[in-house]
Amino acid sequence: MGVKRRHFIAAGAGGLALGSAAAQAASAGKPPHIVFIMADDLGWGDLSCFGQTEYQTPHLDALAAGGQRLRHAYANSPVCSASRTALITGRYQYRLRVGLEEPIPGPNSPHGLAPEQPTLPGLLHAAGYHSALVGKWHLGHGPQFGPLKGGYQEFYGNLGGGVDYFSHKDGADAKARLDFWDGDKAVQTTGYYTDLLSDRAVQILRRHAAPEAKPLFLSLHYTAPHWPWEGPDDEAMSRRIKSLIHHDGGSLEIYGRMVQAMDSGVGRVLRALDEAGMADNTLIVFTSDNGGERFSRMWPLSGQKTELLEGGIRVPTLLRWPAQIKPGVSDQVAIGMDWLPTLLAAAGAPAYAATDGINLLPLLKGEQAPQPRKLFWRYKAQGQRALREGEYKYLRIKGREFLFNVLRDPRERANLASLEPARLATLRADWEAWNASMLPITPEVFTHWVRGDRQADRYGVEDAEPSAKGAGSAPVQGR
Repeated sequence: MGVKRRHFIAAGAGGLALGSAAAQAASAGKPPHIVFIMADDLGWGDLSCFGQTEYQTPHLDALAAGGQRLRHAYANSPVCSASRTALITGRYQYRLRVGLEEPIPGPNSPHGLAPEQPTLPGLLHAAGYHSALVGKWHLGHGPQFGPLKGGYQEFYGNLGGGVDYFSHKDGADAKARLDFWDGDKAVQTTGYYTDLLSDRAVQILRRHAAPEAKPLFLSLHYTAPHWPWEGPDDEAMSRRIKSLIHHDGGSLEIYGRMVQAMDSGVGRVLRALDEAGMADNTLIVFTSDNGGERFSRMWPLSGQKTELLEGGIRVPTLLRWPAQIKPGVSDQVAIGMDWLPTLLAAAGAPAYAATDGINLLPLLKGEQAPQPRKLFWRYKAQGQRALREGEYKYLRIKGREFLFNVLRDPRERANLASLEPARLATLRADWEAWNASMLPITPEVFTHWVRGDRQADRYGVEDAEPSAKGAGSAPVQGR
């Protein structure tokens, strides 16, 4: 399981072989189509291929069986928009004002991803790709910001952090606004949001099936299983809820149906690729923007969204590219900002020098040994900070410091701080030096917080309180 072991475990002789069509495409140097699928608030163990037993996710399991399952993949942040900033820019989000915590609490926020900022879809478009976003943006509202200003040529989805799955509004009261867009036009339509996104993704794939079509970069960013807790058959519930945060709603059963609806949508995407003859030379990535919420399965990890414990930042991640990558399991440590250099390399596009990530392809192909990483996080609520280097993780929560070996102790229970004070001091100094190179988190920065935080209680820390003036008055959905 450790990073010191060989990171690639090949599938058996019956594993997926490189087909003749895939070999021809690869030898011809034809750039792959790229489908990047991101779930929202999906927990580490919420897929059956990552240990879920209460329900099954057969289509994502099939994707895992035909590709690689990354066991040490992280999000850049324990919350949504900060992680998405890192993904689209390939940089630590703390270098950009838009990436500081959750700076976009609503459509009137002055913050967003600057149109002049180089982005993954923009760089791929410059390399000859058609870039489309289907689903959640959460990086600023129009007219100043938006997907069509951020490198995408096509957009179908929501601009904000979440919408009702049936009304497609950004709230549940009389002031709620429709947040469903086709390009720059609001969309009045009916249907379960997860299914509508899957429908559009399939349509886009079919448009690019012709051999003469441009290579496609499709970002399919589901809102599932983000609150409100509504499954495909819960339209009546949608009309009764008082808040999208939905403190009084949800259940393990409803949550499972939400994940399964997303899994079915992924299955339709995979089937469309097969039917169009595109599957062999399409690179598919599936991941989550951060750790799960109150209904997520995290075992054996601890923590959840808004926390820098492993459950808040380690995310289930799958990758498949039959023409280039054999099936298996990877223990290479990876993070969200790695996808920009990785996908640019897969596309044969020029490298982007400003990235803080790395190209994972040689590692996933087995051409290079696992690469040691030093990765950093911070989160304003509870004064959280974290650093992972090799097997070790430095963690600080509201003044208390911890040192864990996350390979031997993924639940982060055995605090090694007193046993290895020199290592603790080194990692603390490394974090301080890194933090000094990032933008400061000033008091007006908006951030989520969690009331009555039992994770904090477990570590002997007081319940979390709003950390600064301007912090949200409503907490994130807690336990």
